[in-house]
Amino acid sequence: MSVTKDIESLLPHRKPFLFVDEIVSADEKGSVSTRTFTQEDFFFKGHFPEYPVVPGVILVETMAQAGGAALSFQKIFDEGSLFFLATVDKVKFRSQVRPGDRVRIEITNLRVSPKMIKQSGKAFVGETLAAEAEWMCLVGKAG
Repeated sequence: MSVTKDIESLLPHRKPFLFVDEIVSADEKGSVSTRTFTQEDFFFKGHFPEYPVVPGVILVETMAQAGGAALSFQKIFDEGSLFFLATVDKVKFRSQVRPGDRVRIEITNLRVSPKMIKQSGKAFVGETLAAEAEWMCLVGKAG
């Protein structure tokens, strides 16, 4: 059971660059979200067309979007706040993500303040860890 599938109300991202399907759970400690990658995702046409694999940077973006969407869902920041990725650390890619894979994104909030977010995330396909990372986002407004 998800808490919301209305991700477009939580993030400024739009298809083809929106990588969160639903938020399953969210609280002050972190969140769990999902994304199912499909053959229609734009990057598969050029990222090893004979053996399509989700690019690692897309997995990092997916984790960061999931973390930001969950914070927006909890109304921790003013409406219209934007999260700008500032640093990415401790990135490890452990298993490939392929078309048709449903990814479970587990986010831990390490620090949340009015101007900065630090989170860590893990992306799983089933019980297999596919990717993990830490990142920091600066909180701002458009314009």
